Amino acid sequence: MHDVEAKVLDAIDEAETVSLLAETVRVPSVTGTDAESELQHRFARLLDEAGMDVDVWKLDLPGLTGRPGFPGTEAPRSEGYGVAAVTPGEGPPALALQGHVDVVPTGDLAKWAGSDPFSARIEGDVLYGRGACDMKAGLVANLAVARAVRRAGVRLARPLAVHCVISEEDGGLGAFATLARGHTAEAAVITEPTSGAVITANAGALTFRLEIAGRAAHGATRYEGVNAVEAFWPVFEAIRRLESERNRDAHELFAGNPMPYPIEIGVVRAGDWASTVPDLLVAEGRLGVRLDEDPAAARAAFEETVAGVAHPWLRDNPPAVTWPGGQFASGRLPAGHELLGEVAGAVADVTGARPAESAAPYGSDLRLYAAGGIPTLHYGPGDVRYAHAPREQVDLGELRAVTRALALLVVRRCGAL
Repeated sequence: MHDVEAKVLDAIDEAETVSLLAETVRVPSVTGTDAESELQHRFARLLDEAGMDVDVWKLDLPGLTGRPGFPGTEAPRSEGYGVAAVTPGEGPPALALQGHVDVVPTGDLAKWAGSDPFSARIEGDVLYGRGACDMKAGLVANLAVARAVRRAGVRLARPLAVHCVISEEDGGLGAFATLARGHTAEAAVITEPTSGAVITANAGALTFRLEIAGRAAHGATRYEGVNAVEAFWPVFEAIRRLESERNRDAHELFAGNPMPYPIEIGVVRAGDWASTVPDLLVAEGRLGVRLDEDPAAARAAFEETVAGVAHPWLRDNPPAVTWPGGQFASGRLPAGHELLGEVAGAVADVTGARPAESAAPYGSDLRLYAAGGIPTLHYGPGDVRYAHAPREQVDLGELRAVTRALALLVVRRCGAL
């Protein structure tokens, strides 16, 4: 097998991989847009050229919405496509490499150092652009491995699968649809950015919506009204106290993380006229779900906290809590599963150091694969601190190292004939 490993590693075209990453970042595949679909079709063609049997299908959006376990969505969409590719062979794939094509919006363009967020600018050994880190570098690494196996002329003893999914950023619809279609594997690696570590568990994240009522009045006689912003403030303070309570005694996999289960409010809207006391405040945010916690229990804890706020107005006008958008449960690789050792061994052979094992405080497709009976972990290029930020970037050295480690993993786990 050592000769086969060397052949596959030698077949990795690093310059081509970087070029493909730049091309991929230049496609503005924001969740729910036409460009998201465009990129899915592009990767379907590339996987076909890599000698894989490719399944491309249009998602039945109404049908998926009605299925048990539907993960929710936030971005409006009129269509979506699934892409799953498998190398020739009998039986279920020994391994699936998975990545999502969608990216979050760019935010304020003025914050992007004067450059186009989708320009894929390269300075030194760093590529900048929306999606470079989260997670087009990982997506491209998956394809580079499939290409290297093909070019090396290696026939795998057990199939390798590559899944390209949409809608990860707003709940996981693409992964949900891929599993619902019957695509599976004995194990999976999602190449999300991990900064060289191996992430074997994810906290969850549940999107919530709060509606706080006030009483409108003219601003000149504000004492006749009740300002919904003021009524919201004790609710916000109670949420912060709940956050503190839920982060006590976190799992040891989160060692060094000051807040594994954040609760944050990202959107606040109130009022419709400058001289009117606002009679409604709407706040939307995310609630962190603890490892192995039932999402229903997390929702109940949040709702009880909001309902229990001691405020005279809120007693008679209780806040409304709903749960739209993405609903990420937690998930983890089963303790003692062989995949961790296999990935760690491949990484050590490439980098010279065994990677740390840790957990991530954000939701991902991991929990959907785990719930579908597929042992799954994260290992991929990039630092998540750059994800969703106007300085989003990926170190190309990490991309090269991850690609080589994944290539070793594929050859070792799938075997060669």
